[in-house]
Amino acid sequence: MPTSPESAAASTSDEFPDVADLPYEAARDELIGIVAQLEGGQVALEESMRLWRRGEALAAHCSTWLDDAEASLTATEE
Repeated sequence: MPTSPESAAASTSDEFPDVADLPYEAARDELIGIVAQLEGGQVALEESMRLWRRGEALAAHCSTWLDDAEASLTATEE
């Protein structure tokens, strides 16, 4: 079952800044860095899980930003 943005953010609140406070570009850049770390395969399991949770929260945040932008553009076109 997918994690909601709120629960993903809450599970990482002690470890990272709240994703809700990040602009899209900052969230995207942080997510890219996390993906690179995880793909590198040199991160311990516990750290991988911590990064995975943060990545889920960042991805949800970015998706919300993009959905809102699309909705705004669609409303403007009408």
